[in-house]
Amino acid sequence: MRHVIALDVGGTEMKAALVGLDGAVLYEARRATRRERGPAAVVEAILGFAEELRTHGQRQFGTTADAAGVAVPGIVDSEGGIAVYAANLGWRDVPLRELLSGRLGGIPIALGHDVRTGGLAEGRLGAGRGTGRFLFVSLGTGIAGAIGIDDGIESGAHGCAGEIGHIVVRPGGPVCGCGGRGCLEALASAAAVTRAWATVSGDPAADAAGCAKAVEAGDEAATGVWQAAVDALADGLVTALTVLDPRTLIIGGGLAEAGDTLFTPLRAAVAERVTFQRLPAILPAGLGDAAGCLGAGLLARDLLAAAVTV
Repeated sequence: MRHVIALDVGGTEMKAALVGLDGAVLYEARRATRRERGPAAVVEAILGFAEELRTHGQRQFGTTADAAGVAVPGIVDSEGGIAVYAANLGWRDVPLRELLSGRLGGIPIALGHDVRTGGLAEGRLGAGRGTGRFLFVSLGTGIAGAIGIDDGIESGAHGCAGEIGHIVVRPGGPVCGCGGRGCLEALASAAAVTRAWATVSGDPAADAAGCAKAVEAGDEAATGVWQAAVDALADGLVTALTVLDPRTLIIGGGLAEAGDTLFTPLRAAVAERVTFQRLPAILPAGLGDAAGCLGAGLLARDLLAAAVTV
C-alpha cells in the first residue's frame, strides 16, 4: 500500500503517522524529542524515528514510503530544505531535507513551519474547511499564525508570513523573545499569562490553565490578568484582519483549551474594535494537537501530486 511519512517535531515530543495517499491514517506513533541532550541529539532522534517509520511501513504494507513531510518549530527555508532557525531546539541552519533523504533512501522530503503546517490541516480538514480565506492563530508558549488562501498557506518571501505574535500591540511593553518590546506574544501567549498570573497570585507554580479556572470561579485578580491578555490579543487580531480580511479566525493552542472562558470575551473584544472591517467568525481549532502531524502528511502528499503534475 502506497503511503507517506508524516512527522511533527515538537520541543518535547514528536508525533508521527504513516498516511495513505487517500489521506487515511494507517499508523501513529510518538517519541521523545530528547532536547535536553542538545541540538545534535534532536537531529539524530528525528532521523532515527523517521527511519523506524520507514521500516515499519515496509514490513506492514510491503512498500517503503513514497515521500515524507516534516513540521518543525521555527523558520524554515522550505525550498532549500533547511531549518533556518528553531530556538527551542537550539538549531540554526540545519540541512534537514538532505539528512532525512539520506536516511530514507532518497525519497522526496517536504519541510514546513509547525504552526503553518497545522494551519494547512485546519484549512483542509478542520475548522477552516471550505472557508477559502482564514487566519489560524496558535496560542501556546509563543504565538504564531498561518494565512490560509484556498487550499494553501501563504509562507511569504522568506518563510515568515503569519508571525502575528510579533505585532507590537503595547509599544515599550515587556521584552519579547524576539528582542522587541510589547509584542503580542509577550502579552497574550500561554507563557505570558502564566508569568502574569504567577506574579499576581504569588504562586510560582501557577500557570495559564490555573488562571482560566480561577476566572471561571470568579476570582477578580485572575479576571484582570485574563482580560489584559484578551485585550492585547484582540488588538493584534484586529490589526491582522485589517490587513488580511479573512473570512474566519481560527484559534488553537493551549489557551484555546479554555473554551468559552477565552472565546466569549475575545469575540466581544474584537467586535468592539472593528470599524469598517468585516467581522470574521472566530472559531476554535478543530484538530487539536493532531493538526501538525496531519499537515505534515498533506505536505508530503502535495509533493507527490506536484511531481505527477510536472
